[in-house]
Amino acid sequence: MSEADIAFVEGQSEVPPIARMPSEWSEALARRGERSFRAAQIFDWIHAKGVTSPDRMSNLPAATRQWLAEAGLAPVATVAHAHTAADSTVKLVVALRDGNVVETVLIPMVTSLGEARQDADLPDQEGEDDEGPALGAAGRVRVTQCISTQVGCAMRCAFCSSGVHGLRRHLGPDEIVSQTLLGKSVLAPDQMLTNIVVMGMGEPLHNYDATARALRLLTHPQGVGLGRRRITVSTVGIVPGIDRLGRDFDGRIGLAVSLHAADDPTRNRIVPMNRRYPLRDIVDAIRRYPLPPRRRVTVEYALIEGVNDGTDHARRLAALLEGVRAKVNLIPMNPVPTSPFQPPPMDRILAFQEVLSSAGYICLIRRRRGDQISAACGQLASIVRRSPGDAA
Repeated sequence: MSEADIAFVEGQSEVPPIARMPSEWSEALARRGERSFRAAQIFDWIHAKGVTSPDRMSNLPAATRQWLAEAGLAPVATVAHAHTAADSTVKLVVALRDGNVVETVLIPMVTSLGEARQDADLPDQEGEDDEGPALGAAGRVRVTQCISTQVGCAMRCAFCSSGVHGLRRHLGPDEIVSQTLLGKSVLAPDQMLTNIVVMGMGEPLHNYDATARALRLLTHPQGVGLGRRRITVSTVGIVPGIDRLGRDFDGRIGLAVSLHAADDPTRNRIVPMNRRYPLRDIVDAIRRYPLPPRRRVTVEYALIEGVNDGTDHARRLAALLEGVRAKVNLIPMNPVPTSPFQPPPMDRILAFQEVLSSAGYICLIRRRRGDQISAACGQLASIVRRSPGDAA
């Protein structure tokens, strides 16, 4: 093993160059006899400036740039395609070095008329009773990015495209973070990234170690620098992962849990993982999550006509969540080609909302964002690019 290889090993687990923390860069540089301040420069280039090619790191000595290149520091993802919807949502199709493709979505807080607004359809990212203003620093429009953690998904929820072909592989922390670096690079001058929702392709708590390292990188003040309250992790209900996320981040990372049903027989039908982690276990994990004052867990509920959209389902959901500090996001199912399910009519959606609101819950109906470009909730799909030599 060469010196370059040794530089990127943490215990027995290799840490990709882009995923290294400043302290890890310092240790690697110290072994080379280089000055420790180079660590901050390297980390700044990667995570603050979004530069992952050593030859562009102009304030580093040539020998250091060569060492970085030999150690494998290079872009791990590129934007293969960018699709913009009429509502200004942008979906980036991100190509990985092995030919796999994932998708990430940028959601500006704008109305259909293009005016900046408060969006109440996203998870509770602010940690306050409202979502905050649509305009950020210097009057720029706030943007939320939805990022992926896996190629495909093992959860196989019946209304979601991501798991149709199952799980192909986990993403590394470098590939997760690179989606945000690429997302920031395509923002308009009047936009700023203010929030991240880890609810794209894949189940983030199924790929916990890579997800947790990515969160630490994204919240590092010398990098992207998002506050922990600005990030929400969405899970289908991996109970040990919920507990671990709460311990590792003191409950300061937002939690969104995709329940989609209020009883186990219904949830077993549409969320197979419920057979392993049934509803009561999930709700108990939510109760244990160490929420800071004034924060709430977001409960995601995809409304499916004739399956889970009755007022009786709403009453059972209200009873299930009794005493839980939660906000409920109702998501009229976004149609996907692989599912026979459809969203209910608006009168049933409003009746469902009324039951929960009357029970004292904040209950919002999520507006469709990006469905014209298959970027809405449940519509992100796994794609694999074939090389010329692959069989059809």
